[in-house]
Order: sequence, then structure tokens, then C-alpha cells
Amino acid sequence: MWARGRPVVMGIVNVTPDSFADGGRFFAPADAIVHALALLDEGADTLDIGGESTRPGAEPVAAAAELDRVIPVVAGILAARPESLVSIDTSKAVVAEAALAAGARIVNDVTAGRDPAMLPLVARAGATVVLMHMRGEPRSMQSTTDYDDVVAEVHHFLRERAAVAGRAGVPASAIVLDPGIGFGKDLAGNLRLLAALPDLAALGFPVLLGASRKSFISTLTGADVAARLPGSLAAAHSALACPRAIVRVHDVAATVQYLAVAAALAAVE
Repeated sequence: MWARGRPVVMGIVNVTPDSFADGGRFFAPADAIVHALALLDEGADTLDIGGESTRPGAEPVAAAAELDRVIPVVAGILAARPESLVSIDTSKAVVAEAALAAGARIVNDVTAGRDPAMLPLVARAGATVVLMHMRGEPRSMQSTTDYDDVVAEVHHFLRERAAVAGRAGVPASAIVLDPGIGFGKDLAGNLRLLAALPDLAALGFPVLLGASRKSFISTLTGADVAARLPGSLAAAHSALACPRAIVRVHDVAATVQYLAVAAALAAVE
């Protein structure tokens, strides 16, 4: 997954009615599959399929509803493109298990394995897990954005969760760390974490950066959701300083082109 000369680009497929950037546009499984295949054609290296919004203030979704949303999409993508690398964006082990059985190979868990069945499941399946930092849950996370040292606290949390995953049987090579940009952080915290992404990578694990179209870009620039591509690309640039990085984005074609040129320029001696 890493031999590309640039960060891995993960295309976002929200099978939800209420995600902040594109809620409802791809809620029907058929629409989500068409969108996913288009992202692959644009150059996405992997796809992240999610059936529960994690925007600030989002309400939880029952496992049965989440399964109904995502499993047909995972299956449909892999039926059309069997070689595709598919990630399931879920914090529920029962959803992850069904998605892995349908052919997904990555579990992107915003709760870093809070479900006690999640990490043993990932280990048994031989899958990769993304462990993200978030205080509380989406509906309440923005009420606690104060930290004594946001970088130190987030990195300590992720180091500890990686150790828990290791004890559950997940090999270090299958663990990815995500600082959780926009999840229980204010503007200053988000910027500090973006600047410190190489320090997170120095823990020895790949990192995932999910900053695409997030509200801190609007706080800085006033841009609404549909106009945040330039800010998203600026944030994605942080990943170039990491030896193994994934950028999770809505705008795949633009991001692939930007990172390819930026990585080539960075390689010039």
C-alpha cells in the first residue's frame, strides 16, 4: 500500500443521510457504489465506507441500520472491482465483522477499539485497524476541547491504544494512528496536531490524516463546505513529511494530483 512515492489517498464514501460534507448524496447503495467506482477511477488507492455520521452533534445509528447501509456497498464495490482495497468506517465490531466477511481489509475505528470485541476481531481477521483519538462521542465531543498539551495528550492516548491492539494480537504493521482532526479539538488544537503529524509518525506507525473539508478551514477562511478544497489540500500537505501516511479525502482527483506534484518536488535534491 505504501510504494507510491506519495501518501496513500483514501476516498470517502458516506452512506448516510447526515454527514457534514455530502450527507444524503450517496445514501442509496446503488448511488454509493457508482460514486465509489468513480473515486477509484480518479486514483483513490483505497475507499472508506461509512454508514454512521461522526460529525459533531451526530446521533448514533443502530447496528442493524448501519449494516443495511454499508454491506451492500462493500459487496457491490468488490463485485465490480475485486482488487480494490476497502475500509469499513465503524466503531461496532458486529459491523466490522460483516464488512470483513464481505471483503473489506481495513477497519477505521474513530473510537480506537472501544468496543471490546473490535481489536480481537481485527487480529483474527488479519486486517488493518485505524485507531483515532476522540474524546467522548460525536454528539458531545466539541464540548471538551481544552487540553494542557493537545499534542502530548493525543500522542499518549494513541500510543496506549496501539499497545492495547498489540496485546490483542494485532501486529504493529497493521496498526495506523489518526490524531482525530476536528474530533474534540478547537482551531488551535487542530493546527498544532497538523503541524506535529511527523512527531506522531515518529512513534513508528503509519498515520491517517482526515482533514478534508473540515470546519477549521471555514474558521480560518470563511469558506463553506463546498469551497474548502484549497484548505483541504493545504492540510494534506502535512502528510508528505511522514514516511507512511494515508490522507482521507472527499476530492480524490485533485488530491492525487496535488500530492504527486508536491512529492516529486520534495524529492528533488
